[in-house]
Amino acid sequence: MTYQLTVVYGQPDDPAAFDAHYESTHAPLAAKVPGLLAYTSHKADPAPDGSPADHYLVATLTFADRESFQSGFGGPEGQAAARDVPNFATGGASLLSGEVTTYV
Repeated sequence: MTYQLTVVYGQPDDPAAFDAHYESTHAPLAAKVPGLLAYTSHKADPAPDGSPADHYLVATLTFADRESFQSGFGGPEGQAAARDVPNFATGGASLLSGEVTTYV
């Protein structure tokens, strides 16, 4: 079993500022969370009609289990990453977490 945190970031007021902060500050903070097995992100492509997607970036952080996730984000590294989100996520951020089911 693995456990996953998915963070869905809304469209920021200033995409260039979001990108700069995410790459130089936030991603390195999040990468230090103990127990983290994998950390990926992707930017949303426009909708089929060319309009901007509802969200800007999706980050996926994977842990061995719920206990590793809770321990990692309960510690100083996880708390530092959480405290940083308001510094750049002007479009908001939705957090989704749970056990992963793999189908393929």
